[in-house]
Parts: sequence; structure tokens; C-alpha cells
Amino acid sequence: MTSELPRATRVVESGGWPADAAVASLTLVYADRHLRRRRLKADDGTRLLLDLPRARLLAEGDGLALEDGRWIAVRAAVEPVVEARTGDPQALARLAWHVGNRHTACQILPNALRVLDDSVLADMLAGQGAEVVHIRVPFTPEPGAYAHGHSHSHVRANDVDPLADGPEAAP
Repeated sequence: MTSELPRATRVVESGGWPADAAVASLTLVYADRHLRRRRLKADDGTRLLLDLPRARLLAEGDGLALEDGRWIAVRAAVEPVVEARTGDPQALARLAWHVGNRHTACQILPNALRVLDDSVLADMLAGQGAEVVHIRVPFTPEPGAYAHGHSHSHVRANDVDPLADGPEAAP
């Protein structure tokens, strides 16, 4: 006899849910955080069904509300990124323009930009005068101007079987 999976039917942004009440966490890389309906496995092995009304990008610190009142915390997994550093605000703005012109997800820091590790982007950023460093950190890019109704990300919820077992994060 198989039991029904707990269903997460709502996402609450970081700061808007009782994070101290989380019973588990779900750690995913950026490419796996754009979801609508999918079977997933939390970091502790708990299986759940994410069943949202529409696809959305899950962010670090978001809470998934299970139908039974429990909460699952969303975590951004550590992954390889390129960090382009500069101490000049105008140079940083120029770098951001070039990254944006390529419709690439980008995390904006006070003196740097982060993009997923890509040798072509790394060479372009270095060519624009940035100090380019390859690091492994959680990648949390800007959600974009259309984040509440449209994602410009090239990650699409329809690219995979929505009820296939979801990505399993490394410990």
C-alpha cells in the first residue's frame, strides 16, 4: 500500500513565513528551482509533491506550505559561478549591461556580478576589465522585472516530466 505524498501548494517568500517551524529543507541548484508541479525529495529524504497554481522561481529562504500545516525551507545549492569584480560603479554598470544584453541570469553584489560558470561569459567579462574569479557558492540571481508573472529564464517547467522524481541535492 502506498501513501499519498504530502503536497506543497503555496510558496511564501523569505521573511513571510515561520522559518523556525521548518520540518525539512529542499536544496536545489538555480536551474532546478523554476517549478510548478513536481515530485521532490527534501534534504532529509522526505518526499513531497510541489503542486502550485503556476510555475515560479523558488528563491533561497522561501517557504513551501504543506497542506497539513508543516513548512519546508527552500535553499539555494552551492554551484559553480563566475564572479566579475570591480571597484568602479560605472564599470560594474557596464558589466551588468553586457550580461543583461545576453539575457543571462545575474546576481548583483555591491562590487561584483555573478553568473553561472560559463567560459564565454568569463572571457567577455575579463575583456571588459573585470577581475574574474571562479567560485562555488549558492547562486541567487535577480528575479527580473517580470518575476511575478513571467520568467525570462531559459529554464522551463515543461522541459521535464513534472511528476518524475525531482532533483536530489547533494548533502
